[in-house]
Amino acid sequence: MNLKSIISITGKPGLYKIVSQTKSGFIVESLAEGKKLPVYASDKVSALEDICIYTTTEDMPIIEVYTKVYDTTKGAAAIDHNAKPEELRAYLAKIVPEFDQERVYNSDLKKLFLWFNILVKSEFFKQQEAEAKKASKKDDKKEDTKKVADKKVTTKKVATAKPIAKKPSAAKVPIKKAAGSKKNG
Repeated sequence: MNLKSIISITGKPGLYKIVSQTKSGFIVESLAEGKKLPVYASDKVSALEDICIYTTTEDMPIIEVYTKVYDTTKGAAAIDHNAKPEELRAYLAKIVPEFDQERVYNSDLKKLFLWFNILVKSEFFKQQEAEAKKASKKDDKKEDTKKVADKKVTTKKVATAKPIAKKPSAAKVPIKKAAGSKKNG
């Protein structure tokens, strides 16, 4: 999955997809509402691909967390972000048992599940799966084409042409004198 174009904007609820770039910022589209709006260079923006969750070993990128949650829910929405903090912690602990209970705040868990449910509702994960299938089919076709091309490549004997006897040029042909002709001289 790829969260490259998905961002969060401080002070604005939800998640946004970057649609295009302008001189002074970006044009984004709300995943929840589908409305487009400008984001300026002065706005504080966080790219989801850069966000990680604290674990007891090393930080885990949010995409890995979302992949585990998506696999657990089988593509359905996760627990509601407004659930009690203990319920959110218990839910995440089932999926990512190594998450750091002390350094991950309740507000982080609310955002985590709110954003996940927005992505599910907007069918972001299904679109990502469809794109991955298309890409793998293209790769399979390229591999099949390469295999066919490799099989078709054979060495052929090149027929060499037999040398053609040259006709003597007129300058080199000896001229016979006809009988009875006199040489001028």
